[in-house]
Amino acid sequence: MYLSHVNITIPEGSEQVARDFYIGLLGLREVAKRTARTLEGLWLDAGGMELHLSAGPERDEPDSHWHFGLGCGDVDGLKARLQAAGLAVEDGLSAPRKCFIVHDPFGNRLEVHAPGAGNLKH
Repeated sequence: MYLSHVNITIPEGSEQVARDFYIGLLGLREVAKRTARTLEGLWLDAGGMELHLSAGPERDEPDSHWHFGLGCGDVDGLKARLQAAGLAVEDGLSAPRKCFIVHDPFGNRLEVHAPGAGNLKH
């Protein structure tokens, strides 16, 4: 058993904003969708696991605890790049690895962390 992908929602018609954030700032790569049923949204390669961004109706408020994690070899460099782009960045749990929290343009919570040992309890 293995995790193959994560799916989150973005507002309908916001694919370019998603590309600006996930591809432009985070450096992920867009991949072709393997199904004709998914017309809107986009799929991304997140280091061998896919991140699916499905377009749907906007939510009133994002869940404050739901998140997904992205490992990053240069946590400090990415944090500085996101802050320079005007995004708010929160410090995350520091042990056993360096990390921070950022929200995408749609309110989805991301934990960016250095590569390291095992899973953290959230």
